[in-house]
Amino acid sequence: MAAEAASLAGARVAVYDAMPSAGRKFLMAGKGGLNLTHAEPPEAFLSRYGARRPWIEPLLAGFGPETLRAWARGLGIDSFVGSSGRVFPSGMKAAPLLRAWLHRSRAAGVNFHMRHRWCGWDGDGALEFATPRGERAVRADALVLALGGGSWARLGSTGAWLPLLAERGVRVEPLRPANCGFDARWSEHFRLHYAGQPVKPVVLVHKGLDGIESRQQGEFMVTATGVEGGLIYALSARLRDEIETAGVARLDLDLAPGRDLARLERELSQGRGSSSMANHLRRRAGVAGVKAGLLRELLPAGHFADSARLAAAIKSLPLRLIAPRPLDEAISSAGGVALEELDQRLMIRALPGVFCAGEMLDWEAPTGGYLLTACFASGRAAGAGAAAWLDARS
Repeated sequence: MAAEAASLAGARVAVYDAMPSAGRKFLMAGKGGLNLTHAEPPEAFLSRYGARRPWIEPLLAGFGPETLRAWARGLGIDSFVGSSGRVFPSGMKAAPLLRAWLHRSRAAGVNFHMRHRWCGWDGDGALEFATPRGERAVRADALVLALGGGSWARLGSTGAWLPLLAERGVRVEPLRPANCGFDARWSEHFRLHYAGQPVKPVVLVHKGLDGIESRQQGEFMVTATGVEGGLIYALSARLRDEIETAGVARLDLDLAPGRDLARLERELSQGRGSSSMANHLRRRAGVAGVKAGLLRELLPAGHFADSARLAAAIKSLPLRLIAPRPLDEAISSAGGVALEELDQRLMIRALPGVFCAGEMLDWEAPTGGYLLTACFASGRAAGAGAAAWLDARS
């Protein structure tokens, strides 16, 4: 996106990519259906960027969700709004869009150099690249860095660039997992029987250390080590920060979102006779399978004999999370170049002529199209900023 913006502004552009082909992580993002952006109202959309909203909002003013959809149409890719409000290309896949985009970029004169891993600057200020044919030095009048964060390193975003900028006086924040799963202390029995199973429908309630409570309905997945999935990713930043501060984060699970507490108490107080507890829970509370497994895993055995306690647990079952999953497993990452290091064109103040875009900057957002939209918008701004900086110097 930065290359396209700079090229449209009249700059001569070369793209150097560490991977054998372009857009590896973009293609992975579209593996299950490319979620380009989201169709919710602007105020709700902007709220997804949390404390970084003031910085993201001007970028989206120049290249927001509707502009992004129009841009995709210009590449011959129509889009549609799914039932959740998420926007997808008509064919769901990333590859057709990427092929059309690369073709248009090459036709506009953008040159692509693959298998070029950036290693910093040499003593004369030239860019150093490691290539299959050895080291290569390249001189550039302006530089846009779009090096990604630290998740899914096999696709190219290794985070190896942090010390290269830090040693030149640029403030960089440590990379941390975002949109990630979390570890819980499952018993071996629960892990063996329920790992890989979705919990749905369920309401997750989280009350943070700041007293702010969030409540969302949907589903999540039980894993061998803990939990992951859409509901978890939506809360991952707050859960991660809480664990860093307090050592543990708590979620409360409503396993029967369609039934109120009073009804559950009435149903569960009826004698079960010779029926097993599993059948009693299934018939009276609609709780079975992995939901019943969670109850047995997290609730003291004595509570099952008390219908009031059992009903209360079904409506608010505490789950303690002890650690986020490793950075490389995360969908995205937080941390990176501190936004205060950049001017309004996304140029690093300490390094005139060097611009930054995308996930290597210190912001984060939940899945749902918010990540891609802001990455596109920041690339657009950085490329245009680089071209404008060059024009001002000519």
